[in-house]
Amino acid sequence: MGQKKDLTGSERSKMVRYLAEGCSSLKIAKLLKRDHRTIKRFIQNSQQGRKKRMDKPRCKITAHELRKVKLAAAKMPLATSLAIFQSCNITGVPKSTRCAILRDMAKVRKAERRPPLNKTHKLKRQDWAKKYLKTDFSKVLWTDEMRVSLDGPDGWARGWIGKGQRAPVRLRRQQGGGGVLVWAGIIKDELVGPFRVEDGVKLNSQSYCQFLEDTFFKQWYRKKSASFKKNMIFMQDNAPSHASKYSTAWLARKGIKEEKLMTWPPCSPDLNPIENLWSIIKCEIYKEGKQYTSLNSVWEAVVAAARNVDGEQIKTLTESMDGRLLSVLAKKGGYIGR
Repeated sequence: MGQKKDLTGSERSKMVRYLAEGCSSLKIAKLLKRDHRTIKRFIQNSQQGRKKRMDKPRCKITAHELRKVKLAAAKMPLATSLAIFQSCNITGVPKSTRCAILRDMAKVRKAERRPPLNKTHKLKRQDWAKKYLKTDFSKVLWTDEMRVSLDGPDGWARGWIGKGQRAPVRLRRQQGGGGVLVWAGIIKDELVGPFRVEDGVKLNSQSYCQFLEDTFFKQWYRKKSASFKKNMIFMQDNAPSHASKYSTAWLARKGIKEEKLMTWPPCSPDLNPIENLWSIIKCEIYKEGKQYTSLNSVWEAVVAAARNVDGEQIKTLTESMDGRLLSVLAKKGGYIGR
C-alpha cells in the first residue's frame, strides 16, 4: 500500500460508494489497498491527497537587479513595493524582503499637498514679495482660522505597539465627529487669541465682522496704545468673508485701511506664518492619536496647547518672513513650503 501516491478519480468514486454503504475508513483502505492514513486524511479534509509542495520564495536578488530596483523606485514615486519589483521583472520575492531592500534606498512618504499655482498666481506672489520686501514684519498681525475636529487626522493615529498587544480601538465618525472653528493672530512674539467661533455660525461677511468686533477689537485691540494702532498692519487671506466689499468697508471704518490692510496674493498659505502655529497646536492636541468626545473638550485642548506656545516660538515664525519673501522671488513665485 503506497502512502505518497495521490488517490485516483476511480478510487475517490469507490470511496464515496463505500462510505454510503457504511464502510469504515480502515475497511475502505483494505478494499482499495491504500494506506489507512491517506484514506483518513482525504475524508477529514474533503480534498485529494496531500497539497503539493510549494517552491520557497526567493529571498535574495543580484546586484544587477538591485540597480534596476533603485532606478525604478526613482522613476515611480509613491508606488508599492510589488509594483516596483514587477516593473523590473523580478518575481518570487516576498513582501518583507522587498520592503527591507527598499528601506536601504527609499522612504515611505506621503504626497505633498500644495495649492495649484498658475502663471498669474506666481506673478502676483512675486509682486507681493517685492512690495513688502522692506516691511517691518514685527508690526504685522498675521491672522487666520483653523478648524479642529473631534477625531483629528486619520494618518496621525499611528505609533509603536508592543508585541502581543492589540492596537487600541479608534472611533470613526462622520465629518470627524464635528468640530470647532478657531480664529487667532500672531504679531512679533505675541499670540492674539485663540477665539472660538460660535457653534453653528457660518462665517459670511456680516458674521465675520461681528466676530472680530466681539473678540479681536473688544478683547485685544482696544487695549493697545494709539502709537501701536497707528503702526500695526492687519493681514488676512482672501477668503470670501475677508475680502468682500462689506468686510473691507467695515475694517476701514475701524481705521484698518489702505497701507494698514495688507494685500494678499492668491493661493498662498505657505506665506502665512500662522499656518505653522496651527501645525504646532494640532500636533499637541492630537498626539498619540488622541480623540475627543465633545466640542468643549477639544476647544479646551486648543486653548491649553496655545498657552504652551512661548513667545520665542512665535517670534521665530514672524521673523521668518524676510526669508519667505526672498524664497518666493528666488523661485519666481513658486511654492516655498512651510
